[in-house]
This record gives sequence, structure tokens and C-alpha cells, in this order.
Amino acid sequence: MSKYQSIAVIYGSDSSEWEVSCRSGEFTASRIDEFKYDVYEIFARFGEWKLVAMRKANTMRQAFPEGAQPVVDKSDFSVMVLGEKVKFDFAYIMQHGAPGETGLLQGYFEMLGIPHSTCSAFVTTVAFDKYSCKSYLRDQDFVKMAPDAIVRIGDDIDIFSAKTVARLGLPLFVKPTRGGSSFGITKVEKAEDLPAAIRFAFTEGEVAIVEKAVPAQHELTCAVYRDGKEVKALPIIEIISETGWFDYDAKYNGYSQEVCPAQVSEELTHQVQETSKRIYEYLGCKGLVRMDYLSAQDGLYFLEVNIIPGMTNASLVPKMIRTAGISLPDFLTTIIENA
Repeated sequence: MSKYQSIAVIYGSDSSEWEVSCRSGEFTASRIDEFKYDVYEIFARFGEWKLVAMRKANTMRQAFPEGAQPVVDKSDFSVMVLGEKVKFDFAYIMQHGAPGETGLLQGYFEMLGIPHSTCSAFVTTVAFDKYSCKSYLRDQDFVKMAPDAIVRIGDDIDIFSAKTVARLGLPLFVKPTRGGSSFGITKVEKAEDLPAAIRFAFTEGEVAIVEKAVPAQHELTCAVYRDGKEVKALPIIEIISETGWFDYDAKYNGYSQEVCPAQVSEELTHQVQETSKRIYEYLGCKGLVRMDYLSAQDGLYFLEVNIIPGMTNASLVPKMIRTAGISLPDFLTTIIENA
């Protein structure tokens, strides 16, 4: 017997990742068990939340045309559809970027007392910010992190750049602290290019993190979830990028190989999976979370946590799930029922 009946899948976002979010949300909605749940797809962007499609259990998906999409009532997270008020039992959050990965959306559902698929508002806020998350984990002895520095809009970029190159050396990676899908990220090989890279990162947010590039042997990623009894890790993936690093083209335009399971030693596989589980538990994560790493000669380096990893047919996590021999509907049911 399912704990929930009406599942709202929320996608779209206020960030540059909104189109990726739509693809993830539509895919997720299409894979939720059609015999167990009523599924409602909500497109949410810049405060406008509209029901774009629905699928009652054991029926076909019904899309609502532009201009006739019911508006979600945010006072109680409900919608009037075909003359009936539907109050959603559960929110499956597939918003990449703000507000779905910043903690704001989680805070809204927590105030309403509505269960959702992701980490708590607090954990989401900490984990989504790359610098905050690294700072939270920095004293732990089970994973390494690249030396870094942060810079904010309004700081003297030229002075910061000179000091950072002197302290960290080259090459460097410059990233927005709060973002995903490789938007706003630059690999810097020359000192004179660092100020421009920082300004580019500022197009995605007010704070940028500058990290020393790790001479990696492998780029690895692992997803972790709770099945109701224990924290489990899925098979890991090695990412082999044709662009030199896992940028937008490598992620979404086919310029990478994603080998699952990763063809690395059993020892390294075990280390990545166990480290991912420890980070998941240390941060207090819930739902499905993916961790990214670089493996170098001197150890395993943590890159970031993905609170809401991509979920399209070509995304990393579905590949892990298939490799594990789990059907996607069964896996999503596990996430829903154990949130």
C-alpha cells in the first residue's frame, strides 16, 4: 500500500538550468509508477506555477494547452483541475538551480508539512553552495579537497587574482558557488585570464570559487539514496571528457564517454561508494544525491554534491540505476516511499 496518491513533479526553475530541469522533470514524471500514483506535472518559473500535464493512475497522460493551464494555489499547494480541487500529497522536486536547490522550495514545503523528495531546507542550502559544502566537510579525514578561495561582486578582482595565482598556482577552475550544469565555469591556464573568468562566473551569481586544478587520473561520480533500511550507493561512473573537463558540451552535447560501471580498481570503487555514503550521512541528506570526485595519485578529491541530479534518459543517475539492475519505476517508488 502506497503512502501517497497524488505526486506533484515540479520542474523549470529561475536559473540558467531551467531547460535541463524541464527535461529531467518530464522524464521523471514519465517513469513514476503508472499503476500506483496520480502524477501531476508543474512548471514553475519566476513565481508562476502552472499545471502543464497530469496522468491519473492507469490512464493516459493529459497535457494542458498554453493559456488553459490551471494555476497552483501556493497557500496550500493545490490546484483546481476539471472542477476538482487536488491537494498534492507529495512533491517530487526536479528544479535544478534556484529555488529547488537553494533550500527555498524545501522550506516552503516544510512550512506546509508536505513531504518532498529531497534533502531538508538546511542541508540543501549548505550542500548547494560549493564553498559552504566544502567548508562543512573540510575537517573530515576521509576525503581531500582542492585548495580554494572565494571572491564576491564588489571585491577588487585584479588584487584578488594576483594573490590567488601566487597562492594556488595554475591552472585554476573558476565556478559560481551556487550553480550547476557547468554554467559560468572556466578553466584558467594563464594568470591574465583569471579576472575575465571571475566576471564570467558572476553572470551566474554574486560569489565565485577559485580552485586549484587537481591533476586527476579519473573523474568519478556516485549516487546515494536511502531505501528505508540503509544508505545505499549505486554503481559509480567514470567520465572521460573530450573537451578536457566535464563542461556543458561534454555533459549535454555528447562530448564525453560515461563508463558505467567505472573500469577502475575494486579498491577505488569501494572508496568512492563508501565516501559518498559517509558524506550523505554526515551532511544529513535525504532522497537521491550524487557526489562528484577526482581521483589523483595522492588520493580522492571531493568536488561537489548534486542535491537534485539530472534525470533524463541520457543522464548519469539513470545509467547507474540500469547498471544496478533496478527498474526506474521501482527506484522512484523507493525514493517516494522513503522520503
